[in-house]
Amino acid sequence: MSIWRQHTTPEEIHSRAHGSVNGLLDIRITEIGPDFLRGEMPVDERHVQPFGIIHGGVSVVLAETLGSVASMMACEPGFMAVGLEINANHLRPLPKGGRAFGLCTPVRIGRSVHVWNIELRRDDGELFCVSRLTTSIIERKPAK
Repeated sequence: MSIWRQHTTPEEIHSRAHGSVNGLLDIRITEIGPDFLRGEMPVDERHVQPFGIIHGGVSVVLAETLGSVASMMACEPGFMAVGLEINANHLRPLPKGGRAFGLCTPVRIGRSVHVWNIELRRDDGELFCVSRLTTSIIERKPAK
């Protein structure tokens, strides 16, 4: 059974990325499963710190993107998710030229708070970052 209350496709998500940090960093949702979301991102000159490895803040942007998209999809129609807190543990380096692969799964999907676990892996499958995102679920206000 699917946890998603608002359905979309990776292509629809990507089409909205232009002009945002997701488009700038080439973050892509690659798979929407019944209770998980996958995404990936290249690691090039846009993503690295001066030592040629992925910048920790960029890892957090990828993790927050995956968790935020998942949280929005898990909201009831008429509601939306806003970030409350994110943390990340950087476990290994990911060098320039590699790819980051993310898996987002729910820890808890409540009425007013969602908590998501995001694992980021390198091309070789090694875990390089783990993150947890907490979102607040609020009523969507009509645009003025």
